[in-house]
Amino acid sequence: MKRTSNILLMIAAYNEEENLESVVDNLIENYPQYDYVIINDGSNDHTAAICKRKKYNYINEPINLGIGGAIQTGYRYAREMGYEIAVQIDGDGQHDPAYLEDVTRPILEDKADYVIGSRFINKEGFQSSATRRIGISILSWLITILCFKRVKDVTSGYRAVNKSLIRIYADNYPIDYPEPEAIVDANMRRKRILEVPVIMKEREGGTSSINFRRSVYYMIKVTLDIIVCRISYGIRR
Repeated sequence: MKRTSNILLMIAAYNEEENLESVVDNLIENYPQYDYVIINDGSNDHTAAICKRKKYNYINEPINLGIGGAIQTGYRYAREMGYEIAVQIDGDGQHDPAYLEDVTRPILEDKADYVIGSRFINKEGFQSSATRRIGISILSWLITILCFKRVKDVTSGYRAVNKSLIRIYADNYPIDYPEPEAIVDANMRRKRILEVPVIMKEREGGTSSINFRRSVYYMIKVTLDIIVCRISYGIRR
């Protein structure tokens, strides 16, 4: 797809055949001021076939890389195409594009380098399960203690970064569950991080890949990753 905007929407999609078409068609019809790219992360359903049939702008990963690998592919695409801002949104319909202007405005006005769409500022809309909210609070507390930076919605995947972070993340981006670790990384690079309120929706269809077992693994792994990331920056300094 020919570039027509300075802002790229990166849509990571893994087995999103039930949701992807409505998400992307809504963007094309109602938000044509933004460019987009779908990263089909090795889906084994009809996600790739939908992209091909609808002639969407998409990249097929040969295997499932996980959200971090898929989004890094998006950042590489953004760097190669020269975008000024890259916005991460999910392919499941949870992220309302009506808030794209809110998420990108602080970067356009040079008030932030990294903007997170937060569910927990105004506490409206879908707030996730109680168990997940507890986990998010723990990770938020950990980041505050280690990095002296308060971020409420540390796992939100609705986020935008400027060109300097596009270049960095194109070469080096956390894998698996990258959102909290990416916040630590940006903070240690002294980037300006800002949260803005958004209202999120429940999934339009399909099933989340994060079950109870994965949630336990997630908490352990991300906690260790955050600590290691913070220590590594301290050593380098």
